[in-house]
Amino acid sequence: MRDVAIIGAGMIPFGRRDEDTLMEMLAYAALKALDDAAQSDTGHVLPPIDAVYVANMGGGMLQRQTAIASSLVDRLSLMPAAAETIENGPASGASAVKNGLLAIASGYYDCVLVVGGEKMREVTGWRATDFVATMTHPQAEYPYGITLPGMAGMFTRLYMEQYGVTREHLLAISLKNQEMGTLNPYAHVEMALDRDGIFDSPHSIVNNPVTADPLHLYDLCPVSDGAAAIVLCSLELAKKLSKPPVLIAGFGQATDTQTLQEREDPTDLKAVTIAAQKAFAMANLTPADIHVAELHDAFTILEIAESEHVGFFPKGEGGKAALAGKTRLGGQIPINVSGGLKARGHPVGATGVAQLVDIVWQLRHELPANRQVQGAKNGLTVNFGGFGNNVLAFVLKRVEQ
Repeated sequence: MRDVAIIGAGMIPFGRRDEDTLMEMLAYAALKALDDAAQSDTGHVLPPIDAVYVANMGGGMLQRQTAIASSLVDRLSLMPAAAETIENGPASGASAVKNGLLAIASGYYDCVLVVGGEKMREVTGWRATDFVATMTHPQAEYPYGITLPGMAGMFTRLYMEQYGVTREHLLAISLKNQEMGTLNPYAHVEMALDRDGIFDSPHSIVNNPVTADPLHLYDLCPVSDGAAAIVLCSLELAKKLSKPPVLIAGFGQATDTQTLQEREDPTDLKAVTIAAQKAFAMANLTPADIHVAELHDAFTILEIAESEHVGFFPKGEGGKAALAGKTRLGGQIPINVSGGLKARGHPVGATGVAQLVDIVWQLRHELPANRQVQGAKNGLTVNFGGFGNNVLAFVLKRVEQ
């Protein structure tokens, strides 16, 4: 199998984008990634795009639009490139990347475009919550009104009881990620947090009410519109370009029992552990070798739990590490320097791709000092599908020219 690298990365600002259609957002992000790849060209002719993979969960339900990848290829005038739309819940983005990765690694394609996007703000918050809840069990969960925030609340309570996680630990995640979001021009959330709530001026404070006990409003990610894209090619080609190649050194994917209550231990995110272990083994690296990570923090508890399950900290120590500043920029292992889903936003089809875009920028050392992890060479992403029943992890490595 061939080594595969990312040669182009692009994103549009997440948030409420009433002025854009879903297709326009996907096209904008794709053009940014293609332009980024073209800027790396030093005279070597980039091959044509052989295939386009589009990650999207809700187009059929929310926009009444299907066959999205086919439409995007036409919009970008990339015919006759192959086109496929990938749906894997909130892990759709990472699944699309995996498909592109394997296509190039096999030698069947030489250059592919992966785009992820979602337009979720054109419906009410309740309908968006219901749309996301459709990934739950169709007999045991969804008919009884379970939502992802509700499931996260129950998971959080269990984790608190079993591992001693406190509100202070959850608050540390909220404060850190919201602070980083204020520094990220692509982030949905632009307001800083204090201990009591959110504020946009010293004189305007809004409380932080309970949403899904014990989770409060600012323990949850916002409902977002947005899109992100990457261009993949063989490492052999990438080394001929001007920008430092970012190698996809390893990846892993794993599944778990769909219903949380039927797992032997509902606090054990087995799919996260297995996916990360596979990625580390393929990359021949360990958690201690990672310099920066983007973890799927749709709820603050998930950053804590995932940081333990991937091996950054022992069980029960992730929250303490966050409170001690070990996961901040400049800390032991900076996590979600982008602001994460908590602040950058979570257009579900875009998230897995956006995580990779952020790590690519980190490993190329292209970010401003207030967001750049100095000397970063290895990065990790975890894209969490369902409630941990379909998870993908990627290990990325900077390749020096």
